[in-house]
Amino acid sequence: MVHLLSLSRAARLVGVTRGAMQKKIKNGEMPSFDGTVKVEDLLAVYPDAQLENNVEFDRVRFIKERAFGKRVFERALPDAEVLAARVTELSTELANSQTQIRQFNILLDRLREKLGDIEEQAQVGMKDAIDDFRTWLKNEAAAAMEPGYPNPLAVRDSILRVMAAHVRVLPSGHDFFIDGPDSILEAALRSGIPLNYGCSNGNCGLCKARVVSGQIKKIRHHDYVIPETLKSEGYVLLCSNTAVTDVEIEAPVAGSVQDIPYQQISARVKAIEKLSPDMALLHLQTPRASRLRFMAGQYVTLLLGKSLSAEFSIASCPCDDRNLHFHVRRMPGNLFSDYVFNQLKKNDAVDVEGPQGEFILQEKSPRPLYFIAFDTGFAPIKSLIEHAMSLDTAEAIHLYWIGSNADSIYMPNMGRAWADALDNFSFSSSVTGFDLRAVSGKREENLHAMLEEIIEGRPDLQLGDVYLAGPESAVEVAEDFFLGLGLPKSRVFSSVVN
Repeated sequence: MVHLLSLSRAARLVGVTRGAMQKKIKNGEMPSFDGTVKVEDLLAVYPDAQLENNVEFDRVRFIKERAFGKRVFERALPDAEVLAARVTELSTELANSQTQIRQFNILLDRLREKLGDIEEQAQVGMKDAIDDFRTWLKNEAAAAMEPGYPNPLAVRDSILRVMAAHVRVLPSGHDFFIDGPDSILEAALRSGIPLNYGCSNGNCGLCKARVVSGQIKKIRHHDYVIPETLKSEGYVLLCSNTAVTDVEIEAPVAGSVQDIPYQQISARVKAIEKLSPDMALLHLQTPRASRLRFMAGQYVTLLLGKSLSAEFSIASCPCDDRNLHFHVRRMPGNLFSDYVFNQLKKNDAVDVEGPQGEFILQEKSPRPLYFIAFDTGFAPIKSLIEHAMSLDTAEAIHLYWIGSNADSIYMPNMGRAWADALDNFSFSSSVTGFDLRAVSGKREENLHAMLEEIIEGRPDLQLGDVYLAGPESAVEVAEDFFLGLGLPKSRVFSSVVN
């Protein structure tokens, strides 16, 4: 029987990213069948796959922990009941396999008896042929019963099935794994898959979905009452259930900004961290029952009381919807900025309204990703990069951060950490020496020269998708530059962040 694996499971088994595997398929190095690969083909391409060969997977896990916070990606075992159910399923498969082996042994014994009966009635010449066949059958059966070398992918797959359940979403075809005690909804969001939800604690019922196949387990109480007619059809709340076995669910996935509702949420200041003399990281936390649904790259309006408001790009990943990060620039004379730097403190209330904007990741694009951030344009770029990492499908990610001055590149260690952790990630930064909010004349020529240096270093950039964010004057120059190279508008995306 042909054993097919989803790309996500196959990538996990051999310890590479899904994007790296998709590249091999794209280059014709490995055949695929409707998003699956054969175990035999996987072993042919990765013949040295071993249980310990988890370098790339560990790197992805490391960067997710660094990017989104250790608390979010804390790895833990499933609860005892789920573990027991998964082990029981594997034990059942083992018992079935052992039963089949016994049946084959009985069949071999009956075949030998039948050969003996035929031999007694056969003539001399035929007896020799039967004897030769009996000897061949004995040798082949003995060889087949020898232990041999275990298939490392089969061993790892068995371990993976105990530690993590695989979930496939219909009709979109998205798939992800559930690690530890996570609910189906939590695991989906951490994998960058925007399933529909509202409160995420069992009150609203928006995460209702139908279980098509597989076994699930309720892990928390929910107040929302699912009608009996829907219960009988297999509907459950994804925020309150986890997968015991591999499952298929039927659930809507947000495919555009129009699928995300406008929200009004009262959040609290979790922390304010000075990133540079004129830049602060504002960390807001929403109530557990009112998380912000958004797509990476979007922005919101922040309100302080009834008189102060400002728009800010979200600088964090949608996978951690309670913890919202914003990069606030010090602008003397700006009332909102002055309040953040001089008066705002931990636990203060900040209202959040949104999200807005269409500067989002083109998730279905197979092309390499090129991100160019100018000054605080790094905020939405950071969100897009973290989302791309959680999806784990990008062939390559390249980040270029261009600052007006050295302090404008206010989180350089993050770019370097990403580059250290991922083989398919590169990072470089440069300083113009002039204010990127006012680019014209000689400054425009200098910025052109810097963009040309990027092209010289990455001649394949014209084959990728380009994302630009920053002050309007810098973004306009860069957008005209890349369109002038012949890139279509459908592959150059921009957002103004002043």
